[in-house]
Amino acid sequence: MATKRTGLVPLLACGFAIAALVAVGLSTLSGNQQFGLLVVRVLTETGATVCIGSLLLAAFLVPPRDSGTLAPSGYAGLRMAGWSALLWLLGAVLSVPYTTADAVGQPVTELFDLGELITTASLIEQSKAWAITAVIVSLIALGCRLVLSWGWTTALFFLAVFALVPVAVTGHSSSGGAHDLATNSLLFHLVAAALWVGGLIALLAHGKRGGDHLALATTRFSKVALVCWIVMAVSGVVNAFVRVSVGDLFTSTYGWLLVGKIACLLLLGVVGYFQREKSVKQVVEGSSNALLRLAGVEVLLMMLTIGLATALSRTPPPADSRPLPSSVELKIGYDLAGPPTFGRILFDWRFDLIFGTVALVLGALYLAGVRRLRKRGDAWPVGRTIAWLAGCLAVLIGTSSGMGRYAPAMFSVHMEAHMILSMLAPILLVLGGPVTLALRALPVAGKENPPGPREWILAFVQSPVAKFLTNPIVALLLFVGSFYGLYFSGLFDSALPYHWAHLAMNAHFILVGYVFYWPVIGIDPAPNRLPPLGRLGLLFASIPFHAFFGVVLMSSQNVIGEDFYNSLTLPWVANLLEEQRLGGGIAWAAGEIPLLIVMVALLVQWARSDDRDARRMDRKADADDDADLAAYNRMLQKLAERESKAGGGNP
Repeated sequence: MATKRTGLVPLLACGFAIAALVAVGLSTLSGNQQFGLLVVRVLTETGATVCIGSLLLAAFLVPPRDSGTLAPSGYAGLRMAGWSALLWLLGAVLSVPYTTADAVGQPVTELFDLGELITTASLIEQSKAWAITAVIVSLIALGCRLVLSWGWTTALFFLAVFALVPVAVTGHSSSGGAHDLATNSLLFHLVAAALWVGGLIALLAHGKRGGDHLALATTRFSKVALVCWIVMAVSGVVNAFVRVSVGDLFTSTYGWLLVGKIACLLLLGVVGYFQREKSVKQVVEGSSNALLRLAGVEVLLMMLTIGLATALSRTPPPADSRPLPSSVELKIGYDLAGPPTFGRILFDWRFDLIFGTVALVLGALYLAGVRRLRKRGDAWPVGRTIAWLAGCLAVLIGTSSGMGRYAPAMFSVHMEAHMILSMLAPILLVLGGPVTLALRALPVAGKENPPGPREWILAFVQSPVAKFLTNPIVALLLFVGSFYGLYFSGLFDSALPYHWAHLAMNAHFILVGYVFYWPVIGIDPAPNRLPPLGRLGLLFASIPFHAFFGVVLMSSQNVIGEDFYNSLTLPWVANLLEEQRLGGGIAWAAGEIPLLIVMVALLVQWARSDDRDARRMDRKADADDDADLAAYNRMLQKLAERESKAGGGNP
C-alpha cells in the first residue's frame, strides 16, 4: 500500500504541473470540447512522462539482483510504470475521437458511432498515430504486469521511448517548410523532456519510499539530466536557426533577441551543472534534505530551459525572412538547387539532425575509448579506428551530404544512399570492433558493485534478442528480404511522402546491415559464432539475391513511387522509368564493393590467425624444449628400426 501512495503523489503532482503549462498555452480556447481535449492531453503527457521515468529508474538507475531479476526498488519502479502506462493508454485512446473531432470541426459527441469514428480517424494522420500509440502502450502496460527480469524491463523502457515517436512525427512539425529539421528536433526535444521530468519524478518517489542505492540513482540521474538539458537547449537553438541565417544575428532585432536567449541558455546550463554537482555530493554524503534541494533546482532548470527553448522556437522572425515554401519544399522539407551534379552531391550538404548527430557522437565516443586504452598503456589497432571513423563518415555522407539531400526526391540517388547505409557503412562499423573496445575501455563493476555500462553491453550481447537476430538464417532473411519487401510490396510507395518513413528506412538499412555483417566479419563477440567457411558461405549466399534485385529493377516496366515522383515535377527527371533503371544498375553494381571489402577482411583475419597459431606453437616449443618434435622424431626412428629388422630377417 505504501508503494501505491508514494507512486500516486508524484503522479498527481506531475499532472497538475503539466495541466498548468498546457492551460497557459490553450488559455484563448473555450468550450467543453477544448476543455476535454485539454484534460486528455494532461492524462496522456502525465502517464507518458511518469511511465518512461519509472522504467528508466528500474532499468538503469538502480541495480538488479545478481540473478538478473529486479531488486525491490526496481520492482517498485516497474509497478509505478505499469499504473502510469494505464493512464497513458487511457489518454491515447481518448485522443483518437478528440483529435478526429478537432480535425473535422465536429463535436466529439457526433463521433460516438464506432464505425463512423474508425472510418473518419483512418483518414487523419494524427488520429492513426494515436491509435498506434495506444497499441504500443497497451503492450507496455501488460509487460509491466508480467516481467520481473532486468532484461525485459530494459526492453520495455526502449519501447516506451519509441511510443513517443508516432504522434511526434505526424504533428504540425511534419508539414510546411523545413519540416525535416522541425520533426527531428522535436523528437530530440520530446525524448529529452520525458527522460528529464519523468526521471526526476521517479527519483523523488524512490527517495520517499526509502529505496536502496539512492546515492547511485542520484548520481546516474544527474548525468542523464545534464545530457537532457544539452539536447533540449540545442533543439531550441536549431529550431530558431531554421528561421534566420548566421549573418543576420547581429544585424536585426530578431538576431539580437536570439543571441540573448542563447546566452541565457548557456548561463543556465553552467549554473545548473554546478548546483547539480553540489546537490549530488550532498546526497552521496547522506544529507536528508539534499534530494529535495536537487529536485527544486531541477524543476527550476526544467521550467526555465523549456521556457527559453519554446521561446526560441516560437519567436517570429522578420516577415521578409520567411518566403513562401515551394511545392518541392512542402513535400521534402527543402528546395533543390538543380540536377544532382558531382559537385552538388559532394558539397550541397543539409545536416541530418538524427543520423548526423549519431554519426558524430559515435565517432567521438570511439575516440574517447581508444584514448582511455592508450592512457593506461594498452594498444588498439589503428586499422580498427580508421574503419570505425570511415563507417561514421559513410553514415554522415549517406544522410547529410548532397546524396542525403537528393535521396528523398530521386530514386537513383535514394538507391545510392541505400547501398552506402546498408552495405558499406555497416561493414566499416563492424570492422571497428566497437563492442570489443567498449568491453576493454569501460571499467569492470566488480563482484560487490552494481553493474554499469560494461555489464549492460555484455548482457545485450548475450541476450536472446541478440542471439535470435544474429542467427545466420534470420540475419540473411532480414538483410536480403528487406530489399524485396520494401520496394516490391508497395510499402516504398506509401512511405515516400513522409519524413518519418525516410528516417525509419535509413535506420533499418544501417541496423539490418550491421546485424548481418556482425557474425560474418566476427571481430566482436557474438552470440552465434560462425566458423570461417560458415562466414564465407553466408556472405556468398546473399550475393545472388542482390544481383537479382538489381536485374529486376532494371527490367521492370512499373515505376516504383510514380505518383510521388510525378508530384515533384523535377525538370531534370524526364523519364521515371530510366531513373529507376539507373537505380537498379547502382544496386547491381554496388554488391561487388562489400564483397571485396569483406573478402579482404576475412583473408587478413585468417592470415593473422595462422600467425598467432604459429607463434603459440613456437612459444610452446621454447617452453618444453621442443618436446613434440622430439617425440615425433623418436616415433619415426622406432618405425625405421622396425622396418630395418623386418627387412634383415628376409632371405
